[in-house]
Amino acid sequence: MSRSKAKKQREKRIREGKRNPALNRGVYAMADLATRKTKTKQEYMEQQRQKTRRFDESDEFFLAWTKIPLHNV
Repeated sequence: MSRSKAKKQREKRIREGKRNPALNRGVYAMADLATRKTKTKQEYMEQQRQKTRRFDESDEFFLAWTKIPLHNV
């Protein structure tokens, strides 16, 4: 196979001691960003459990009711 014009220019720059243009590419240049990961059944079940969890199952707060008579005020 023949080499492209751009590849020939890159190789020439490297031979001449200049910076390799491939090193200028960002971290996402070779990453496959089109891949998707679907949730597993366990993840869906956990998400539903988080949505339907009642407040009394949580230890984050405490609620107390008191009766205050207003006729003494």
